[in-house]
Amino acid sequence: MENLSESQFYGPNLGYVLELYDNYLSDPDSVDEATRKFFEGWSPPREIQGPSLSNGHGNGYAGAAAEVSEVEADKVVGAAKYIRSLRDFGHSAARLDPLGSEPVGDPALDPAFHEISEDDLYSMPSSIVGVPLSQRTSTAGEAVQELKRIYTSTTGYDFGHIHIPAERFWLRDAVESERFHRRLDGDEARSLLKRLTRVDTFEKFLHRTFLGQKRFSIEGVDMTVPMLNLLARSATDREIPEMVLGMAHRGRLNVLAHVLDKPYARIFGEFQQPDKGEDSSAAESTGDAWVGDVKYHLGVRGFHLQEGQQDSSVLVNLAPNPSHLEHVNPVVEGMARAAQEDRSEKGAPAQDGDASLAVLIHGDAAFPGEGVSAETLNLSRLPGYHTGGTIHVITNNQIGFTTEHKDARSTTYASDLAKGYEIPVVHVNADDPEACLAAARMAFAYREEFGKDFLIDLVGYRRFGHNEGDEPNYTQPRMYEIISNHPSVRERWADTLLERGILEEGEPEQFVEEISSRMEEIRNDPSDVDEEPVFDRQLHTPLTGIPDTGVESGRLLEANEALLELPEGFTPNSKLYRLLSKNRGGLDENGKVDWAHAESLAFASLLQDGYPIRLTGQDTARGTFSQRHATLWDVETGAAHTPLQTLPGAEASFAVHNSPLSEIAAMGFEYGYSVNSEDAFVLWEAQYGDFANVAQPMIDQFVVSGQAKWGQMSNLTLLLPHGYEGQGPEHSSARLERFLQLAAHENIRVANLTTAAQYFHLLRAQASLTENQRPLVVMSPKSLLRHPLAASPLTELTDGGFHPVFDDGTRHGAESVERLILCSGKIYTELAGSDAYDEAENVAVGRVELLYPFPEERLRKVIEGYPNLREIAWVQEEPQNMGAWFFAEPRLRALLEDAGYELPVRYVGKPARPSPAQGSARFHKEEHAAIVREAFQVDGPDGGKVGAQKVRERAPTPSE
Repeated sequence: MENLSESQFYGPNLGYVLELYDNYLSDPDSVDEATRKFFEGWSPPREIQGPSLSNGHGNGYAGAAAEVSEVEADKVVGAAKYIRSLRDFGHSAARLDPLGSEPVGDPALDPAFHEISEDDLYSMPSSIVGVPLSQRTSTAGEAVQELKRIYTSTTGYDFGHIHIPAERFWLRDAVESERFHRRLDGDEARSLLKRLTRVDTFEKFLHRTFLGQKRFSIEGVDMTVPMLNLLARSATDREIPEMVLGMAHRGRLNVLAHVLDKPYARIFGEFQQPDKGEDSSAAESTGDAWVGDVKYHLGVRGFHLQEGQQDSSVLVNLAPNPSHLEHVNPVVEGMARAAQEDRSEKGAPAQDGDASLAVLIHGDAAFPGEGVSAETLNLSRLPGYHTGGTIHVITNNQIGFTTEHKDARSTTYASDLAKGYEIPVVHVNADDPEACLAAARMAFAYREEFGKDFLIDLVGYRRFGHNEGDEPNYTQPRMYEIISNHPSVRERWADTLLERGILEEGEPEQFVEEISSRMEEIRNDPSDVDEEPVFDRQLHTPLTGIPDTGVESGRLLEANEALLELPEGFTPNSKLYRLLSKNRGGLDENGKVDWAHAESLAFASLLQDGYPIRLTGQDTARGTFSQRHATLWDVETGAAHTPLQTLPGAEASFAVHNSPLSEIAAMGFEYGYSVNSEDAFVLWEAQYGDFANVAQPMIDQFVVSGQAKWGQMSNLTLLLPHGYEGQGPEHSSARLERFLQLAAHENIRVANLTTAAQYFHLLRAQASLTENQRPLVVMSPKSLLRHPLAASPLTELTDGGFHPVFDDGTRHGAESVERLILCSGKIYTELAGSDAYDEAENVAVGRVELLYPFPEERLRKVIEGYPNLREIAWVQEEPQNMGAWFFAEPRLRALLEDAGYELPVRYVGKPARPSPAQGSARFHKEEHAAIVREAFQVDGPDGGKVGAQKVRERAPTPSE
């Protein structure tokens, strides 16, 4: 109860405080320390002090009730309940629907329900209602009339779910003081009419000029644009440099035109012909990645200029978004967080919540319907994800495509999902401009005060069907009969200004004519309008060559030693620290580095090279398989220590966060962070690779296609544990085949590695790819994390770089090899560790470490090195219809044909199956043993099979 005063306690809240105070008088230890300190300097208001408070016995609120104007206690209690009902349920009687439907109401809003009358209320002092209303009224009856006016007008305040007293008192004081509600007059009122006229005329112009084309108009929730204008101006006044905005397609063109000032000429031109950007016909012929998207999905970065103040602006960063509606939400949050963090120094990045403002525009059907909404709201107060408060606006059309809300949600309001996250909600009638702007002011002020989310439920309608070619009368005839005769908010506001004498007759029509004529001029002659490019569409170019990513041994040894140092007084888990010291301590040029050790050294070297790193995911700080231990915890104090944040010589920040058990929002957040932070190396790790299944829309719509559709560059790295260990259909496959199916124009890189050194070099190469970024998908291991075949000597970290393909080299004479086995990932260790491997002198095993871009030239050189090849076999652990076979097979055949070879390409592995893996560990071992046996069987001269029987101790290294 720190920083509270008696002015914040009234009605039922005051009763609660009096009860606590009564307990405090009886036993000071019965309340917490903060409350105790408050009560030491506080006493109840004089007019409600009663005998129970003076003698320390009985219920304090009942004692107060006995003294208020000598009215019976039950009347006071009834009045308190009625007052609370008005505050908590007044929204149910508010006139929220512009189309005029009756509010549902609530019986608790009738004083008779609480066994009191209007006369009873007028006999009580206004102090029972509390400040600020008691300061401008003389009786409780007068104060209650004010409450009814405020809580049941065109705004519904939905705060009853807020549990934190300071927030609840602030909200109620803000509402009842009406400090955010302003009656617009003079130039301010005229300016709003002009903005609404631009919004309305723009939609009508598009409808008339480009008849039948989709535009998903904003008509019915037109006030969205002035509200966004107000938020942008508020951000400017607060010196917030960037507003990150996310929304679906409805109203997007209007927002582009009137919030981001995208030129009308460019918008009209996109209706007349597709936006070819860098010339899509050339892109098709050259294989470049840019293909574009429809105009109402596009994003843009632009400066919102305050009217009449050309030097006062805020960067509005509107994220592109497909028709997956709410899926842009976590992307925006990640973009906002990236803009807030300073990553230039070692340690955790420094966050400034006022470096960006996140604003999300939701649909009333999608917000409760799409699971990504809940996942994103859950991120809002988590340490690794919070952005200082997001302002949400539901543009509530009261209908989905053709589905009414009674069939679309199980909640009273479209906004009710937010209540579970203690987000204040204001419902507001979209036809009341002053109420809409007041809600936006309150949202921004609350965000500034508490650094938390706020939601505005903007209740309007949809002027036309879902798109302008759709006929809504088929499914909602009665609603659309009302809409067809309903004046727009521009018309209603114009009438209001005429009534107030602010405008003269004919002026509203003059505004429409001026704006419409200007639009017609621009459409007919767009050449005189400055058309700045709205997006820098960088194209992916092929990766040429492999960078040298080796790090000199002295640096790695020093970093390794530093990572084992502990802060003074820090007590780690003894078992864990012994293990770390054994596995990672005493590293020398003859030592071996396992997977997690290589990762740690890669991160350390990158930080020393000035590359910031953000690593998040499910149980990532420790590692799902207890392999990473990026953060250690003091067994005595619970304090955390992250060695990479205290690394000597580091010139950039390191962040590691355990994510919630979320995939689509968590991955979307990291994607958004990566596109808005060109300097940071961003990684997201799944607990098991198949958890990414849940994030498939984010992968499809953003990660693999964002550059092609929107010119959006990302270096997001997905670490997806993959490998078959007999654990059953879950937790075996990261669905390698899906990523390969989505690969084209070098949009991503897909790797399935076999050694720790390979992982080390790939991480360093990905982080250094700053000019031509693309996402990286790593089929990261489970059993290989500690497998001796995957461990690498230090020399393999210090020399050279990443190898897209490994050959057997000089294991046997090249002339004797008749079958070349090609494989990728963990199956190699089963092949190389089998009895057959060493004696099969006529078989060579090649590893394809980088599956996409497909390393055609390197594979060609491997094949050319075996002059007596009779066949190539592709061996994999996944079923035939999964894994890399369907991707690799046509490429291998084309490669052989181009090189003039007539060699069969055979498949060795499991048959096609509907499920990734079987559930029996015994059957798994038997099946994999059979795959290995078949892999090494080659047709002999007499038609028999040739094999080998010797245990292989370890795999050959690149140096061999």
